[in-house]
Amino acid sequence: MTLDRSKSFLTASYFSYVLLAIAFFAGVSLRAQDAVVGDPKSGKKLFNTNCAACHTLDRKVIGPALRDVTKRRSKDWLTLWIKDNATFRASGDADATAIFEEYSGSVMSAFPFLSDKDIDDLLAYTENPPKKKAVSAASDQGAGTSSGGAEVSIHWSWYFALACALLYILYVLVRIKGALRKRLSDGASSSFSQEVDAFIRSIFSNRYVLVGLVLFLVFCGVKSCWDGALSLGVDQGYQPVQPIAFSHKVHAGDNKIDCKYCHSGVRTSKTAGIPSVNVCMNCHKYIQEGTLTGKKEIDKIYQAIGFDPTTSTYIDGYDRKAVKWVRIHRLQDFVYFNHSQHVEVAGLECAKCHGPVDKMDEVYQFSELTMGWCVECHRTTEVKMKGNPYYEKIHSQLAKKYGTEKVTVDMMGGLECGKCHY
Repeated sequence: MTLDRSKSFLTASYFSYVLLAIAFFAGVSLRAQDAVVGDPKSGKKLFNTNCAACHTLDRKVIGPALRDVTKRRSKDWLTLWIKDNATFRASGDADATAIFEEYSGSVMSAFPFLSDKDIDDLLAYTENPPKKKAVSAASDQGAGTSSGGAEVSIHWSWYFALACALLYILYVLVRIKGALRKRLSDGASSSFSQEVDAFIRSIFSNRYVLVGLVLFLVFCGVKSCWDGALSLGVDQGYQPVQPIAFSHKVHAGDNKIDCKYCHSGVRTSKTAGIPSVNVCMNCHKYIQEGTLTGKKEIDKIYQAIGFDPTTSTYIDGYDRKAVKWVRIHRLQDFVYFNHSQHVEVAGLECAKCHGPVDKMDEVYQFSELTMGWCVECHRTTEVKMKGNPYYEKIHSQLAKKYGTEKVTVDMMGGLECGKCHY
C-alpha cells in the first residue's frame, strides 16, 4: 500500500513538473510574441514622415514623448491606437479615452495604411533609436571649399604644347650630341666631366634651344592669361558654409519636399527667392529635432524668429532677426535670366541647372553658368509644342524653314543677344 502511494506521489510530481514546464515555455513564447521585433532604421524614416509633426522621443510637444512607449502599453494596444484611434476609443477602451481627455480632445490622425511590419519598425525605433552620426568635420571648413564640385581637367592645348616641347627637346639633343661627337672626334682628348661640361655649354649656346625656350614661355604666359580671363566669374564648385546647417539631402531627398514649396518664386518671378523663416516654421513648429544635427541648428531658427519650443508659442515683442544665408549662384549684372520662363513655360527640372541637390548636404554650384554653357543648352533643347496651338503653328513654320522635325530653342530666337543682354 505504501509502495503504491509512493508511485502515485511520484507520478503526480512528474506530472506537475511537466505542467510547470509547459506553462513556463508558453509564457516565454507569449512574451516573445509580444516583444517588438522591427528595424529601427526603417522605423526612424516612418517616424519622421508620419509622427514627428506631433511627437518627439524625449519631450512632450502636441502629443506625448514616445521613447519606450512599449513599456507603458502593449503592442496590440498600440497597434489598434495607431491604425484608428477614433474607432478604438469608440469601442470603450478606458486607456484610450483617458489619453484623449488628457490632451484636451486633440484628435490624432489615423494610419490604417501602416502594415504590422511598419508598426513593428516604428515601435523598435522608440525602443532603440539609431545612434546619430557625428557631423563631418569638413562642414566646419571655411567658405569657398569645393568638395563635390566640378572636376578639374587639363585642356587639350596643354597636352599639345607638352608634346611639341618634348619633340623639340629631343630634336635639339640629337643635334647637340652630333655636334659634340664631331668636336671630340677632331682629336681633342677630354675626360667625362669635360664632355658633360661641353654638352651643357652647347645646350645653352644653341640658338634653337633659346628660341624654343622663349616661344614655350610665351605660350605658357598667353595660355595662362587666356584661361584666367575665361574663368573670371565662373564659380563652379563654390560651396560656402551657411549660417544654419540646412541639408537639402534630408529635405528634398529623404522627405521629398518639392523645391517649389520653399523657392516659390520660380513659378512667377525672375528669381527663385530665398524662403523666409516663416516657411521653415510651417514644419519646424512641430519638428524640433533634426536627423543629422539634433536640436542645435533648428534652435537657430527659433532664435531668429522668437519661438519658445518648450511651450510651442511665439515670444511677444521679440526682435526678429534675418538669417544671413550666403548666396551661391550669381550671374553677372548684364545677364538676364528668368526662372519662371524656364521652369513654368519650358518645364525644366531644377536639377537641369542645379544638379542633384536632393543628394547634397551642403549645396554647391553644380554647373558652369557660363555663356557657352547656356548657348549649348539652347542649341540642344527641343521646344515642347504639344497642346499649344500657337507653338504648333510656329513648329510647322520652323520645321519647314530649317528642314527638321526637331525645333530647338536657338531656332526660336534663343541665340539673339537681346534675349539675355539688354
